[in-house]
Amino acid sequence: MDALEFIRVRELDIAVRIWNPNAPRTLIAWHGLARHGGDFSALAQQLGGEWRIIAPDTPGRGLSSWSLFPAHDYLYSHYITVALGVLDHFKLQQVDWLGTSMGGLLGMLMAADPQHSNRIKRLILNDVGPELNPQGLISLSSYFGVAHRFNNFADLHAELKQHYASFGLTHEQEWRELALNSARRLPDGSWTYHFDPRIGEQFVHDTPRDMWKEWANIRCPVMVIRGAESTLLDAETLPRMAKAQPSLQTLTVANCGHAPMLNQPEQAAPILQFLDTAIPTYTAPAEVATTQPLILWLSKQWRRLFNR
Repeated sequence: MDALEFIRVRELDIAVRIWNPNAPRTLIAWHGLARHGGDFSALAQQLGGEWRIIAPDTPGRGLSSWSLFPAHDYLYSHYITVALGVLDHFKLQQVDWLGTSMGGLLGMLMAADPQHSNRIKRLILNDVGPELNPQGLISLSSYFGVAHRFNNFADLHAELKQHYASFGLTHEQEWRELALNSARRLPDGSWTYHFDPRIGEQFVHDTPRDMWKEWANIRCPVMVIRGAESTLLDAETLPRMAKAQPSLQTLTVANCGHAPMLNQPEQAAPILQFLDTAIPTYTAPAEVATTQPLILWLSKQWRRLFNR
């Protein structure tokens, strides 16, 4: 991380981690449910100096404020407000967006909303889509819906390594860094994860499960990355996603589940290629276009019958 800024959105401080702050191109990178923006450190290195990576910590995670009212603030509607606050703070009228899990759903909601869709230039979804595996959701809600406490850092490290085995990390140094960035001390000297335990209440108040309508409304270029062993995004969902978005680009990452850390060259290279693709001009679907001849015919008949 090269810079850290705090942005005030309503009553909450939002921590924003930045890599390559003076780079000519910008990518918003939004993390998953219980993670934080620091997860994109390796991706920032892989993408190189041409890209400024802006990675906010969602409220209740990392260095951002915890909410006193989780039922109002740990919701996608509020996350959209936070995201717009981040874009406005950095004067970004339109930006490329990469989101892991929850961050991908947030990007999808913005790209599908007519009021905000013009803010998303390209959308990259990391192991998430318009339909999520129910058992995978239950597993996430069960794990993050309760507080976790560890007597020592070694116990936290071991638990984290087991729970996040699907990230696809291969070196012990990577696991140690992940553990250090994921841990915080409690007042009694024990350890826990670096997020508000109440973020799990989001599963009670607001967790989109069927977003096919929103998915069909997206008009920007989209890429989806899937861990080959993902428990959240089923392989069978990808063809259905491509049917609604024929220009969809996909990448399946071997030896990963939910969700790839995007820390390897073979993961970053396709992302760079996608970000370099030209943005096509959107044209209306065929079924909409075919209504025009009918309108012309009706207009002609009206004039013939009543304008003599």
